[in-house]
Amino acid sequence: MKVNNESWLNIEPYQQQTKNWPQSGKHIMAQFTDDYVVVYQAYRPAIGQFAAKHQYFGGEFSYSRMSWIKPNFLWMMYRSGWGAKPGQEIVLAIFLKRAYFETLLSNAFPSTNVMNLDNSQWKSKVAATDVRLQWDPDHDPYGAKLERRAVQLGLRNDYLAPFKGEGVIRVEDISDFVATQRKHVQEGELDKLMTPAETPYLVNASIQQNLMMV
Repeated sequence: MKVNNESWLNIEPYQQQTKNWPQSGKHIMAQFTDDYVVVYQAYRPAIGQFAAKHQYFGGEFSYSRMSWIKPNFLWMMYRSGWGAKPGQEIVLAIFLKRAYFETLLSNAFPSTNVMNLDNSQWKSKVAATDVRLQWDPDHDPYGAKLERRAVQLGLRNDYLAPFKGEGVIRVEDISDFVATQRKHVQEGELDKLMTPAETPYLVNASIQQNLMMV
């Protein structure tokens, strides 16, 4: 099922999906094809509506700041309060070229010192990286933490530049869809909740090691 007739985003009943999702461990939960991987961001209207209209990020979007992407829809819903937090009202589904997404994974560096490096060495490395890796607890629709870990990536400089269009296939404003699903959550109707169809995104051993998935 699609969000609407124009959308590329596939959606399925949440309760049906969660039965098949891994319950623990580090997983890149995402919707993807051979060509693209869907990630999510939420912005104030001036930025989000520009991106959806023009199909690239410009206008008031800042390329000088780190921008965080999340391939896991429910983590984005937790972060944005289901699109209800100020400045996060416009929720975007961004269809990134798969090759670009893989490049981000291959060059990610942890945003916290989990590698037991000397503190000064770690600070030097994290300051120099343009793709920051963060594993956080995933969340259920109500915001409760789960044992499964979800990934988010912070991008800047050359790794964010493809948001000008080179790395982006499509941008969809899914705010109306999010608002409808938010009502189901608020009313405790998880049997009616629809979420983007997601499965674990599998990566090769080199990327697994870089992302510290094993």
